[in-house]
Amino acid sequence: MGAALLASGLDWVTVASLATAAGTLVLALATFSSVRSANRTARAAERSLQAGTQPVLMPSRPTDPSEKIMFVDEHWVKLAGGRASAEATDDAIYLTMALHNVGPGLGIIQAWDIRPEQVIGDQSHHDPEQFRRQTRDLYVPAGDFGFWQGALRDESEPVYAPTRALIERGDPITIDLLYCDSAGGQRTITRFRLVRGEAAADNEWFPSVNKHWHLDGPSPR
Repeated sequence: MGAALLASGLDWVTVASLATAAGTLVLALATFSSVRSANRTARAAERSLQAGTQPVLMPSRPTDPSEKIMFVDEHWVKLAGGRASAEATDDAIYLTMALHNVGPGLGIIQAWDIRPEQVIGDQSHHDPEQFRRQTRDLYVPAGDFGFWQGALRDESEPVYAPTRALIERGDPITIDLLYCDSAGGQRTITRFRLVRGEAAADNEWFPSVNKHWHLDGPSPR
């Protein structure tokens, strides 16, 4: 009788241990599932928040007001809506674009890169660290218009002579702009193409967008 009770006691100990282990496993699985769900919710909330502050730069509309742009050497450019400019003078090469921010967040242009060679298809951008920093940050408000300006002044630079030749021939010019949101995040590179109009005597240039790259997240394609 004592031996039977002892055996029965051992069985209950084993059963209790297995039940405790099973309960711990269920709790761990439930915790893991809850954490994954919370992470997905947090990521979705973060993406939603970022989407509300994402700047997206495009060429401005022809109906947007003209901009009067001054360079540091007091060279002036009057830029109409939906236009760009490319000038090669004895002192420097001056480039501008009229822009429109179609995104919901403030856009801050930080740097730029010029591609004097022919850029075809999905050819990638250069390393952002090689981009030219703006002398001052250029702000383009959400849903509003603004502009970009850049200049080449050093004739010994490898891109100087080819860029001057492009302007003199009236060939397309490729400009990559690096910009971010108001917090310095959501860095984006947008590739613009400047094309001179048919009336070469007027030196009228038109910008268009080729591609966007998001450096801090998935790109559109």
